Amino acid sequence: MTDLHPFIAGLPKAELHVHHVGSASPRIVAELAAHHPDSKVPTDPEALADYFTFTDFAHFVEVYLSVVDLIRTPEDVRLLTFEVARDMARQNIRYAELTVTPFSSTRRGIEEKAFMAAIEDARLAAERELGVVLRWCFDIPGEAGLEAAAETARLAVDLRPEGLVSFGLGGPEIGVARPQFKPYFDRAIAAGLHSVPHAGETTGPQTVWDALRELRAERIGHGTSSVQDPALLAHLAEHRIPLEVCPTSNIATRAVADLDAHPIREMVAAGVLVTVNSDDPPMFGTDLNSEYAVAARLLELDERGVAGLAKNAVEASFLDPAGKARISGEIDAYTDAWFAR
Repeated sequence: MTDLHPFIAGLPKAELHVHHVGSASPRIVAELAAHHPDSKVPTDPEALADYFTFTDFAHFVEVYLSVVDLIRTPEDVRLLTFEVARDMARQNIRYAELTVTPFSSTRRGIEEKAFMAAIEDARLAAERELGVVLRWCFDIPGEAGLEAAAETARLAVDLRPEGLVSFGLGGPEIGVARPQFKPYFDRAIAAGLHSVPHAGETTGPQTVWDALRELRAERIGHGTSSVQDPALLAHLAEHRIPLEVCPTSNIATRAVADLDAHPIREMVAAGVLVTVNSDDPPMFGTDLNSEYAVAARLLELDERGVAGLAKNAVEASFLDPAGKARISGEIDAYTDAWFAR
């Protein structure tokens, strides 16, 4: 196959499943760890590669929360957010819906209005200085239970920042049933937010059904186990409900045995709208460009096929029609120019 890396590197892209703290580069994580020497997180960027080697999903959550604990001031929040956007700009990501977990910061003492001001200041600066449009998904950390759900819904609805477009649910799935979060999703949806819970990453297809039926999911985070249920795949395809697929993440957390066993092929073959995403890129030693290369290999795509994946993400986004048309047009223009050369 043709080496697609140069094409992917310049391709305008959107990303829909990427976590705020989980996108902190080793440089930023090490800098924050140096600011907070009581943390067990290494202050050497090179040592972080070993620290970010996970034995299973539970171990990943443990390590992830140790990095969350480094975000202690509004200045930390602003620094992290803008630097994430800088990394996105290097990859030609034009638009991203960044999953933010405000409860994790406000419970650690960051004043809620200061938190909102910090992410919004970084968002506006990213668009102005880097050309990266950011929008927020506020998600419930499922492991923190209904207290976190109630608080996240309150922050999303009552203090809604301008960039907020959706409401999600992350963290472990095992032992964290989706239906219990229905009242909080109902409140967010009533306020005009879109529903984008994680489901079917480390549990079976019933979790995806629960997200669809109880939480009125408009997109599914991961949805890896959907391929175990042909009726579910058919439902997702028929109703054009996108899956936010994160191949390397699924391997790193042991949700899937290896890349060749990844179910993305079955998803696409069933007609499901698949988007490709990086999830927590530095923690998994990846970025969005690398995830596109992985997907291209697994799906045996050429340049136009990769451009189609990029347009899937634009279609599945919560951008307004004009924004979707703009980025889709950029993708088409870039692809046409590539072949004209």
